Amino acid sequence: MTIKAGDEFPQVQLKYIPFNAANPDACLSPQVLDTKKDFAGKKVVVVGVPGAFTPTCSAQHLPAYVAKADEIKAKGVDLIVFTSSNDFFVLSAWGNSAGVKDKIIMAGDANGDLGRATGLSMDFSKFGLGPQRLTRFAAVIDDGKVEHLFTEPDPSDVTVTSADNLLSVL
Repeated sequence: MTIKAGDEFPQVQLKYIPFNAANPDACLSPQVLDTKKDFAGKKVVVVGVPGAFTPTCSAQHLPAYVAKADEIKAKGVDLIVFTSSNDFFVLSAWGNSAGVKDKIIMAGDANGDLGRATGLSMDFSKFGLGPQRLTRFAAVIDDGKVEHLFTEPDPSDVTVTSADNLLSVL
């Protein structure tokens, strides 16, 4: 069953490598992002994509969120989290290559926990990416509750999950 607006966002633990401004290429120890504990009392934007370094995700989706991160946060958002079905080292490298710095938490869902818990996963085997990947989505979560949820009908498109569309509801 897929989550929807009004639902509690499920508790999962994602991992990420924190940005280190003193040494951006450093590979620090992964940290746990617990969606129950770390989202409590906060407004959070979670953006899910099929894969790091993939053409649509890298050329269209992530760059717009990086460019508009300050504008999104100015609307009362405490955290912006980008996640994909890759591990946290890959997400860290992707974030570094895209100039994310500390604007967005780049968290991996390599085990598919978030995809299973939210129902927001798809079979991408026909693209050679495996049977379980996150679909393209953007969610606004306020104190653990899904306020808005957008999913792309075509995962190669970035329309309803775009930074501009998200800004229109904040």
